[in-house]
Parts: sequence; structure tokens; C-alpha cells
Amino acid sequence: MKLIQMLTLCLALSLSLAAPSHHKEDHVQQDEPQGHQHELHHGANLDRCGGMEFDAIAVNEEGIPYFFKGDHLFKGFHGQAELSNETFPELDEHHHLGHVDAAFRMHSEDSPEHHDHQFFFLDTKVFSYYKHKLEKDYPKDISELFPGIPDHLDAAVECPKPDCANDTIIFFKGDEIYHFDMKTKKVDEKEFKSMPNCTGAFRYMDHYYCFHGHQFSKFDPITGEVQGKYPKETRDYFMRCPHFGQKTTDEHIEREQCSRVQLDAITSDDDGSVYAFRGHHFLSITGDKFHSDTIESAFKELHSEVDAVFSYEGHLYMIKDNEVFVYKVGEPHTHLEGYPKPLKEVLGIEGPVDAAFVCADHHIAHIVKGQTVYDVDLKATPRVPVKEGSIAHLKKIDAAMCGPKGVTAVIGNHYYQFGSPMIMMMAKIMPEQHRVSQGLFGCDH
Repeated sequence: MKLIQMLTLCLALSLSLAAPSHHKEDHVQQDEPQGHQHELHHGANLDRCGGMEFDAIAVNEEGIPYFFKGDHLFKGFHGQAELSNETFPELDEHHHLGHVDAAFRMHSEDSPEHHDHQFFFLDTKVFSYYKHKLEKDYPKDISELFPGIPDHLDAAVECPKPDCANDTIIFFKGDEIYHFDMKTKKVDEKEFKSMPNCTGAFRYMDHYYCFHGHQFSKFDPITGEVQGKYPKETRDYFMRCPHFGQKTTDEHIEREQCSRVQLDAITSDDDGSVYAFRGHHFLSITGDKFHSDTIESAFKELHSEVDAVFSYEGHLYMIKDNEVFVYKVGEPHTHLEGYPKPLKEVLGIEGPVDAAFVCADHHIAHIVKGQTVYDVDLKATPRVPVKEGSIAHLKKIDAAMCGPKGVTAVIGNHYYQFGSPMIMMMAKIMPEQHRVSQGLFGCDH
């Protein structure tokens, strides 16, 4: 009898070891496209440039978009995916490695207790975070906080006044659209005939975007009307994907003009031509003519991203990490022999550098590191940086240039105009905010 029991146990064990692991097969699907799969977990190697359908999109308190896929999260427009629970650990504790169905950042004067909070929807639950900390008594049932809104949502986006009559949340589930009024708690069901079903949505730079597959459409939050040439490819406008797609010259120019990805550097040369650098690409503007290309094609020794660029006496000084590359402006641009040289040797300063600019007819390079501005006399030998002042009223500057109108400081997708470097450092209030894509590059959408 004991022999039979032992044989039976061995047989059961061998069968269990031979059986396929359905859990692993469900969660690691490397041979399938990265579409709308909620089962991408810890072992997944996600490539945002491979073409994927995001589960949810939301902007954090600093305006940085978060793109959710499975239990992973992309922060901003470039960089690797990280596990969502590294930033929002409670999503795992309550939901055991689940995906995020929908997300948005609340903007509501009518609900100050919820203003600027990030909301995440997972199946039947809603989580409220403020500054990456889960609020007390959350998660809650969706029906408790948003009565009349169904579970298992596809997308959500905030619509503050005056875009909507009252502060409103727009929820998407299949082809069903729900407008939830934060003041009255009333739900209006809408029909957006010209829009595809949204798998993600977010409000960015005062525009509303519906993501579907790896494309997006800009829409009117009241009528759902889609105007302009849509859908467009997400990887062209919301991602840094240098080798994606074959495009015409005009398509390359439009992408760089209208991209929502922040600039790395910008400068204006002695003739007034503007050079803007973003990821692996650059856009140049001479008069009313635009040109776009890869950095590697025009500045082959540089290869890709730059940290800062300034123009001085017919040359472009391009700073990358702790090196300086110098090119003589022309067609083509000529790389100067002996470069790159160490940043410390050329400008007397250690990297990294956030921005740099030289104003016309001057020989002072203004170097921005964090919120400190250093002056470097380019005619001096050796060149020694002198602390000029600070820009405590500004967030981290991404790029800057100096032209006839003064200093243009670029922060994210906006820029601010100052009459001079001194005015920029002494300013007590922020000047008018302008959109980079429209104000600098003439994008019409």
C-alpha cells in the first residue's frame, strides 16, 4: 500500500513539473505586439518607441505626464519604464500588480479637498494621491466618489472651467462618454461621433487628447469634435523616438514644430537664424524657411542629444556632458579641429549645464546651472566663471537664448521673455507665458 501511495505521489509531482506555467505565459508575451495588454508585469521589457497602447495617462503636480502600461510607468517624454509601485506602492498592496484603467489630475475650485490630486481607477476602485502619497480612507468604490460612473473604465480627463461650464471630469468606457459635474454631482451622457474609442486621455497645454492604439486625436471636450489632420502618431509628438518611421521633409518639419517634447537647447546665431535641439533632432529657422534633420547628419561628431548651445562670433558652441564641440556656421557646418575639449578647459566650469547663451555684440557667456547663473568672459585667458546671480523665481530652465527681444527662457513647453539677463535674475514676478510650439515655431495646432 505504501508503495502505491509513493508511486502516486511521484506521478503527480512529475505531471505538475511538466505542465506549462500559464501564469508566466500570461505575463510575459515577448513575441506579441505591445498592444492593449494589461498583463505586462515585472519581467516585461517595455519600449515606448515599439508602438504601444497606454492604459492611462495623467499629469503630475509639476506638469510631467505619466504614461501607464501594465504595472509599469513612463515618466515624461523619454526614459525607461519603471514599476508603478516604486512611485505608488499602494496600487500593488490593494490590487496585486494590476493595471491602471484610467487616471487624471483633478483641477476643481468647487472641490478644494480634491484640487491638484491625482486619481487612479483600477477595476471598481479609485485611489487619490497628493504629492505621491495616498490620501486617508482610499481606495474607495468608484460609485461612492463618482455616483453614476461605471466601473472598469477606459479613460478619464479633467475639464476645468472655463473649458467646461463647471469643473467636470470626462469618463470614457467603450463608446460611452460621461460628463461628471464636480459641483452638482450630475452625470450627463454624451455622444462623441467623430472620436474613436479612447484607451487613454489627458489635458496638456490647455488641449485635450484622446489616445487610441499608438495614435492620438485632439478633441473638443464639450462636443467631442476632432479638428485638423488627425489621428497622429504618438511617437512623433509625445515620445523621443529618433529612428521611428519614414517621413517626408515637410512631415519632419511639422513634427519638430509641433512636438510636445521639451527642448534640450536653443540658440540664435549672428544672422538671426534659430537652432532648436530636441533629442536626436534639430530644427533651424532662417527667415521664414524651416529645416529639420537629425543631429548626427549635420553635426556627426556630436551624434545625439546636447545639454546647451550658444552662438559666438560665427560659431556654435555645443555642450554635451563635460565636453564642448565647436562648429563654424555654414553649409555644411564645419567641426573645428581639436574639439571636443573638456568643458572645464573651454569655459572653466564643471558640468552638467542646463542652458547657455550669449547676447549679440557681447563676449559674455551666461551659463545656467540649476538656479545659478555664471558669467564667463570669452575674451579672457584663462576663462574663469563668475557667479552672476540666481533665478530662484524660475523652475529649472531647459534651454535659453538671447536675441533682439532679450532673453528667452524655455521651461517645459513654455517660454518667458526677459529684456536682459539682469532683468531675468532680478524679476520678482513671472512675465507672460508663451507656448514654444506656437510662439517660437509657428505651429498652428
